[in-house]
Order: sequence, then structure tokens, then C-alpha cells
Amino acid sequence: METRGIEDMFDFRRFPKDAVLLLLLLIYFPVGICLMLLRIFIGLHVFLVGCALPESFVRRFIVRVMCSVLGMHVRQKNPRSRDKNTKLYICNHVTEFDHNIMNLLTPCNMPQLDGSTGFVCWARGFMEVHSASGRGAIGESLQSYCSTEGTTPLLLFPEEDTTNGRVGLLKFSSWPFSLTESIQPVALRVTRPLISLSTPESSWLTELLWTFFAPCTVYHVSWLPMVSRQEGESTQEFVNKVQELLAVELGLVSTKITKVDKAEYIKRKRHILPQTTTSVRPSSIGLGFVVQSLGTDDHRMAKMAQQVKDVLPHVPMNVIAKDLAKTNCVDTTITNLLDIKEETQMEATGMSTFGPSKMSSYSSGPAPNLKPAAKTFGKSPADRHLSLQERKDALYSFARRRYIEKHGLDQEDSH
Repeated sequence: METRGIEDMFDFRRFPKDAVLLLLLLIYFPVGICLMLLRIFIGLHVFLVGCALPESFVRRFIVRVMCSVLGMHVRQKNPRSRDKNTKLYICNHVTEFDHNIMNLLTPCNMPQLDGSTGFVCWARGFMEVHSASGRGAIGESLQSYCSTEGTTPLLLFPEEDTTNGRVGLLKFSSWPFSLTESIQPVALRVTRPLISLSTPESSWLTELLWTFFAPCTVYHVSWLPMVSRQEGESTQEFVNKVQELLAVELGLVSTKITKVDKAEYIKRKRHILPQTTTSVRPSSIGLGFVVQSLGTDDHRMAKMAQQVKDVLPHVPMNVIAKDLAKTNCVDTTITNLLDIKEETQMEATGMSTFGPSKMSSYSSGPAPNLKPAAKTFGKSPADRHLSLQERKDALYSFARRRYIEKHGLDQEDSH
């Protein structure tokens, strides 16, 4: 398994960054709104038809055609590999409607493990599992379901959460593979023009509206041969084998990133970024810089600003952002800010002889605990300049050492 950047596994932007695609999206926007309103009306009829007709090939065909009008097109590869005797389908997870698409191709039940219950659970096509004893009791209930003859096969997503489907697979949970000795892997690839398939923390209703807005969403379903656990093979080895099979089929990588890692990353992203922006005054140049950076790059400049802030916590974020916009370098910005700090302190020291000193522009926090190189104020300009240079060198060395220790760099790498 490979470890890929977690930020590459999910789309946090709904719209593309490319200027040409944004222009096309702007031109398409009125058409998309009209399509969405029309498809909402048609979607109600699709729901009613699905409820009225009994489970059969005719029902699946009619609903599949009507879903094509809604912009949800389904293509399948190797349909003859589908085993009619299987009790469990294992599939990767891309959108909130993967289980509905699978139901257009073959009868299957997707148990609702988390989320709403009752009418909403039934209307979305989930099978409600009644258990108040946790995941272990649910696993026993589903295992008993799979061992019963004549039951509809189960569909499970061992990733337990969605990805963008372009980089890698989340680490598979092992409990679905303990239900049966044989499973059928299903590889799912989803494509959509102009806008992202999904964004973290968006509700299923929001994703449905964006699906109706988009020109089309194409689901490519590939059926893989049945896979059985070999004698002496552990559950985890079986899990890894199936995950690798799906990753190879999709051209992705198997990662060790879990659903919990995704939730933690989203939580950090939600709390860190607002702190970065709210620490700057709205009227300052820094706010415009931070907001623009967060919306254009992949937060590179914001990260650089945070690195400088970690080394010089007493410096306001707007001052850091303004200097970074000119230098585009963390070390250079730290040096410039230290120079400004020293010049301000020297001016304050010099004016204290004649009157009240000026207020320091960096009075929001304590400065590094460094003693001045000279204990007395130099009498000649040469002495004062030498003292200032020594203080600057000491402060710069302190800041560089703190930066290296914080980010775990080698001394050679920092030069």
C-alpha cells in the first residue's frame, strides 16, 4: 500500500480552477439551472415509478432509462462475470448514489449503518438495520442474513466514505469480509464535466441538486470475478488482496488513509483556515492576500505565512502576508521582519533620551528573549551600527534555529 497526500483524495472545490472551464461553466450556468428544475420534476416521477413497480428486470430497465434523462448514465463492463449466486458485492465508494446505480444493474441491498432512519432511509434505497449494540451486533445480523437462502445480495463499501475516485482507495475496513467466504468485487469509476463529483461535508440532498445541475454524470461499473478466501488466509490478508484487485482495475493506489483520517483532516482544515483569516483585520492588505491565496492556489502562501507566524508569533499576520507577497520566501520574510523589529527598537531607544518613545508596531506579543549585544548605547555611529548588526545576527540565528527545530529540518537544508 502507498501513502498518498490526503488532500489529493478529495475535492474541496466545487468548481474548476482552469479559467477556460470556469468560462464554460459560466456560459452553461443558466442552462444548468433550467435542467435542475426540470429534472427535479422528472425525479419525482422516477421515485413514484420505482415505488409502484415490483422488483423485476422491467422495473430496473424503466428506471434506468428515466435516470438517463436525469443525467445519470450507467455503463457496465464484463457483465457476464457477475455471479448470480453471490451473497456480497464489495465496491469502492465515489458518490452518495452509488448504491442506487448498482440497483439499476442487479438487485442488491445496501444496509444503512449511519445516518437517518425511517422514511428517508427507505426512500434513498437503503436497508435499515435495527441494532443498538454497535457494529459487532450489526455484523452478526448481516452474517446471518447472508447465510439465509433466497435473500438478496448485500452491497457494501468497505472504504466507508467517499473519495474523488482519481487518486487512491481508502483503507478497507475488515468487518465486511468476515460475513462470507466469497465476495464479488465491483470497480466503480464516475466522471462528470465542469464540476466536482462531491465535496466533503455536503449533504446528500445538495449532491443530488448538483447532479441534476450537471450536464451528465457517467457511472462506469466493472464486474470482477468472484474472490474466495484461501485456506489459512487471514481476514486482513483477504482484505488487502481484494483492495489491490480493485486498485489495479481502476488504475489507482491502495492507501492506509481511513475514514477517521478524512474526518480529522476536514476538522483541522475547518478550524485552522478560519484562524488564519480571522487573525487579520478585514481592512488590511493581509486579509485580501490570505483570501485570494486560499481561493487560487492550494494554500501554499497561507502555509508559508503560518510558518513565519510560528517563528515570529508577535508579528501581525497582515504584516507577514504583505512581505510574503513581495518576497515569496519564508527565510527572506523572516529576515526582513527582524530588520524592521530591530530598527524600531533602536529608534525607540534613541528617542527615550529626548522624550517619550514611539509605540512599537509589534506590541501584540513578546519578542524573543535575547539580550542586546551591547549593554550601553554606542557613542559613535560606527559603534551603534556594529551593535545593531550583532543584534540582528543574533535574532536571525535564533529565528532560523527555531524554524529548523519546529519543522524537523537539517542544518544543511536550511541554507
